Amino acid sequence: MTILLIYIAIFAAAFFVVRFGVRKVRQMQDLTSLKTVTFGDESAVRPDRWASVISVLTIFLLWGAFTGSKWVPVHAPGPFVGDAEFTYTLEAPDGARDDATVFVRVFNVGEEVQRPDIAPGDGMAKNDASAVGAWRSDLILMDKNDEVSRKEGARVVAIDGTPVSAGGTVSVAAGKVVVTDKGALNFTPAKGMQMEPIWLPPPEAVVTRLGEIASEGYQNFTLWEHLYWSLYRVIVGFALGAAVGIPLGYAMGLSDWFRGWFDPIVEFMRPVPPLALIPLVIIWAGIGESGKIILLFLAALWIMTISARAGVSGVAISKVHAAYSLGASKWQLLRHVIVPNSLPEIFTGARVAMGVCWGTVVAAELVAAEKGAGMMIMVASRFQLTDIVLMGIILIGIIGYGIDIAMRKAENWLVPWKGRA
Repeated sequence: MTILLIYIAIFAAAFFVVRFGVRKVRQMQDLTSLKTVTFGDESAVRPDRWASVISVLTIFLLWGAFTGSKWVPVHAPGPFVGDAEFTYTLEAPDGARDDATVFVRVFNVGEEVQRPDIAPGDGMAKNDASAVGAWRSDLILMDKNDEVSRKEGARVVAIDGTPVSAGGTVSVAAGKVVVTDKGALNFTPAKGMQMEPIWLPPPEAVVTRLGEIASEGYQNFTLWEHLYWSLYRVIVGFALGAAVGIPLGYAMGLSDWFRGWFDPIVEFMRPVPPLALIPLVIIWAGIGESGKIILLFLAALWIMTISARAGVSGVAISKVHAAYSLGASKWQLLRHVIVPNSLPEIFTGARVAMGVCWGTVVAAELVAAEKGAGMMIMVASRFQLTDIVLMGIILIGIIGYGIDIAMRKAENWLVPWKGRA
């Protein structure tokens, strides 16, 4: 929640700075920026490059700040690391009380440390020592060396002078102490606001892992082989889905018989997530390469069908009448009116379908895949190698974003009339 609020605050601040700062300078130097834009005209809206740059930098800075990265100048409060102590009050069955101190050494996980050496003291309750990793907790059986144990009726009645009973929690200088239901002490050092590396590693850890896998490979295949096979499966599955879906969409948009015949099938399959089809695909196609391609084919098929159908249905009837009045045949109408005017919808559907295929490839590669970015992510997750998981996700996102940019460029080149009357 804290990260989300900071992100929203940075977004709002950057918006006003760019809107009232940078754009004022632009307007003084570029008269074309004063043109009138019709509200809702998508063709007139272009991504603000300042917003894109600030957005990426914001995500990177938040990632680094909340993981203690050395690559960013500011950090959120980190976990407590160092020596700490707290005092507990032990009450014997006869009502006698005595205080003892627990010395705790908190260390970064992975380091080798020794418990602090302490003198036990002279009272009924003896001093104790403990060592615990940051973000972890340690159960302290304090009565192991006390003169009276919990089995004999002794119990902890206060922590640092604060009264407490079984199940209670007391905040101390370096964390909190919980008295368990059985009367032992559980110390948890302060965790701060940073994420533990096992949940979210810092950026430099991901980059280091990327370099290692790029040079040494992972699971008997190089990084480039993993990415190649994922990209190959996505492209083949998408291409097959488009090859079948676009003609089917055209047929449904042009023929009431085709529309009536296939509409129940398309509308039934459209909301079914591709992941739900994995068991059926395994039964039908086995666990080989064909099963993965079929799953990606089905992920793209219905999207491309609907986009082609919507493109045909969205052609202005006035253009059809104009073509007929000029003597166009049905094939000429299809080639010069229907297809050109439906291409924008098809390209939009293709971008959506490609994104869905990238989202499905991870699940497709769960079907006994030996190579692929999805397989790499899944294997790494079993061993809690979060840096590899995050690296795979970032690479899939970068490749998917690159494909989307390429498709936008192709659309601008092939369909320059998009957004025009």
